[in-house]
Amino acid sequence: MNWFRRVLFNLWYFFNPPWDTGVSPPELIAFIESHPPGRALDLGCGTGTNVITLAQQGWQVTGVDFAATAIAQAKSKTRQAGVAADLLVADVTNLKGLSGPFDLILDMGCFHSLSGDAVWQYAQTLDRLLAPGGSYLLYGFFRDPKDGGPGLVEADINAIKAHLALVERQDGTERGLRPSAWFTFRKAA
Repeated sequence: MNWFRRVLFNLWYFFNPPWDTGVSPPELIAFIESHPPGRALDLGCGTGTNVITLAQQGWQVTGVDFAATAIAQAKSKTRQAGVAADLLVADVTNLKGLSGPFDLILDMGCFHSLSGDAVWQYAQTLDRLLAPGGSYLLYGFFRDPKDGGPGLVEADINAIKAHLALVERQDGTERGLRPSAWFTFRKAA
């Protein structure tokens, strides 16, 4: 990711970025309710909302974000919530220092901002870090073909399918504006 985007995202966290709702989504809550706690990794964890939700339910959680400002806020929020979590400033396409396996890897809006080689690096990182039989929950919006900005394309989903089995896809819209989807993938046991 280029330096300009890195600075922009760090600045956004001094305000209220639109993606940081402070509420864990029902899809994650349903997953937690139907799976025993284990190790979880939140990619692009932002200020730690989902890290806290997972930790409160007994999960051992690691959160990663490239925005140092977001990680600083996540550390403060986890202390206030009285939960323990590992929170790291890192690039999701280069997590060589992080070791798995993780029973759950969560990504809400990080993967859809990647393109080119970063997509393949990310998919390989998932394969390396996800435990056999582990789940990968992905939420992302789809790219608008008119503006060519960030967003998923089917090739991105196929990059993940090259490593993990698609279990479920729930299509919807991002704030009622553009197509989005929740995906559940599983790594073969």
